[in-house]
Amino acid sequence: MSKSSAIFEVLGMVDELNTTIGFAKALSVKSKDTLFFKGKKISYEDILEKIQQILFSIQAELGGSHVRIKPEHVIFLEDVVYEVETVIPPISSFIVYGGGETGAYLDIVRAVARRAERQVISLRDKEKQEISQEAIQFLNRLSSALFALARHANYQEGFLEQGPNYK
Repeated sequence: MSKSSAIFEVLGMVDELNTTIGFAKALSVKSKDTLFFKGKKISYEDILEKIQQILFSIQAELGGSHVRIKPEHVIFLEDVVYEVETVIPPISSFIVYGGGETGAYLDIVRAVARRAERQVISLRDKEKQEISQEAIQFLNRLSSALFALARHANYQEGFLEQGPNYK
């Protein structure tokens, strides 16, 4: 297979996503960010580590392995979003990204996740590569979970959300 093959571009993009999550994890350790998750306090480090491990399984699948993620991995991300939304105020408009270090970087990671999702979908649609529905769903929910965590990190650190002024 040529290094210019679409699969290598997609594998590299998912790897880039995983590395950005690793940096966000390091920032979250520094700021000691936590979330109450199903009644227990859990660190962002633990949440992000779990996401990274799942991404390795998605990369294995993309690379031709029989490894597949499970439906509960998608549910995990949905649960993260749910738990965050029970704590922070509801969102009423687009928000200007920024805030604290962890929150701002999680916004970057979210954008990388969206790009990775688009590339995986393109690989499936254009190259007709079989990709499990769970992997597609996980990548779709991942950007929502990262957005929720970014908002939560900023909320914990006392940063107020600001909408765009469209000037």
